[in-house]
Amino acid sequence: MRDEVTTPANSPGRVLFASLIGTTIEFFDFYIYATAAVLVFPKLFFPAGDPASATLQSFATFALAFIARPIGSAVFGHFGDRIGRKATLVAALLTMGLSTVTIGLLPTYAHIGVLAPLLLALCRLGQGLGLGGEWGGAVLLATENAPANKRAWYGMFPQLGAPIGFLFATGMFLWLTQSMGDAVFFAWGWRIPFLASSVLVVVGLWMRLRLTETPAFARAMAQQERVAVPMLSVLAHHTRALIAGTFAALATFVIFYLMTVFALSWATSKLGYSRESFLIVQMVGVLFFAAFIPFSAWLADRRGNRFAMILATLLIFAFGIAYAPLLAHSGMLFMVLGMCVVGITYGPLGTILAQMFPTAVRYTGASLAFNMAGIFGASLAPYLATWLAKNYGLAYVGYYLSAAAVLSLLALLPRSRTEMH
Repeated sequence: MRDEVTTPANSPGRVLFASLIGTTIEFFDFYIYATAAVLVFPKLFFPAGDPASATLQSFATFALAFIARPIGSAVFGHFGDRIGRKATLVAALLTMGLSTVTIGLLPTYAHIGVLAPLLLALCRLGQGLGLGGEWGGAVLLATENAPANKRAWYGMFPQLGAPIGFLFATGMFLWLTQSMGDAVFFAWGWRIPFLASSVLVVVGLWMRLRLTETPAFARAMAQQERVAVPMLSVLAHHTRALIAGTFAALATFVIFYLMTVFALSWATSKLGYSRESFLIVQMVGVLFFAAFIPFSAWLADRRGNRFAMILATLLIFAFGIAYAPLLAHSGMLFMVLGMCVVGITYGPLGTILAQMFPTAVRYTGASLAFNMAGIFGASLAPYLATWLAKNYGLAYVGYYLSAAAVLSLLALLPRSRTEMH
């Protein structure tokens, strides 16, 4: 990932801020949907009846984005590897932003019937397409501009967009629920976060349009390393890296969405927490999430990405065993410990996936591995965890998390390109 050609230099501050603000916006958009999928959509976009069934249907639309994300990886990855990182990142941000703003304008089930959840699902697909192209490009923007001994440190800036976006999203919903009654909130207040995303998108576009191309991609162009169809090249020549990357990221997705979407739903429906109180618990936990991302990146630059990810995966396994008793007896301790572990696994994840693939297919390969892990590790996590908890008890949600950690560990243990750092 070293540059050997002359190319206009992006300053480190501009690179890191552009990679951070883009993923912050994307994850803000993604999380306001996740929060609304628990608090709003079951009541407004699905037929009245069994609340548990409405929640499961809402979680099903939540899962759609993870199915769309690999498609976004393929589409945006193709252009990111063929024409460049900059233009592709701009297009991905627009796709996500327009989908999110449209959700804020949708009529509900009471107004247009079954068309409402169908339109909601279509917008959710658009969110998935945008995020499928955003994450990989933001990670490459950072790591392909990084000094060789600071790739994990640079690569953690896009990862910081996840906790920052979550804080903005959760904070906005918390403010809305505290500042207006339920009647006003469900009438129109819930739309504010979705419409407010338009302001953030304008800021992100302004920042990204000022960037130049990354040195690594400029070198690939100069040496004519580009391939005709990056997706086919990844599937044909980098299958092992794709499979390893997908399973290496699996447990990261499972723990994150069990800590956020499922925990919010279970705590407010079964454990007696109000919306406001558990959102505050989650916001405190996300501060620890954000704090441990730089720690894990620092560790990865000194001991290697593989070492840092194996350590994180072992911690995920242990947390799975303690998941049920912690959530049942101390929501705050549960959230703080769990989010510390999420930060440790999330910090080096972008760098380790990017370094599994050569420059010519890196955008496609890293994005596809990340988003395939999203399908297997996150899309069904809230749904499957709810089903396990209802039918077998909360302890089985923790066993599910530990099982995911075992699969990730098996992908990380063999010595491979995951050791490059």
